[in-house]
Amino acid sequence: MLNMACTLFKLTPEEALHGVTTAAAKALGLQNDIGILAPGKKADFAIWDINYPAELSYYAGGHPCYASIKEGQKVSI
Repeated sequence: MLNMACTLFKLTPEEALHGVTTAAAKALGLQNDIGILAPGKKADFAIWDINYPAELSYYAGGHPCYASIKEGQKVSI
């Protein structure tokens, strides 16, 4: 989705990342629980082996995920 947002819709990588996190949570009415890393919110997230946000949109079909955290615990990837 990040790749499509950047290439087809000319969003910056930062705009695309916002769209699949914070904006997506708000669109679903879940912004009180998810969408950003903050105290009191659910902390399911991925840790990416990248240097810049733009790299996330390059990996269509790739897998630069270093680790995944679900309900505070590391899960296998």
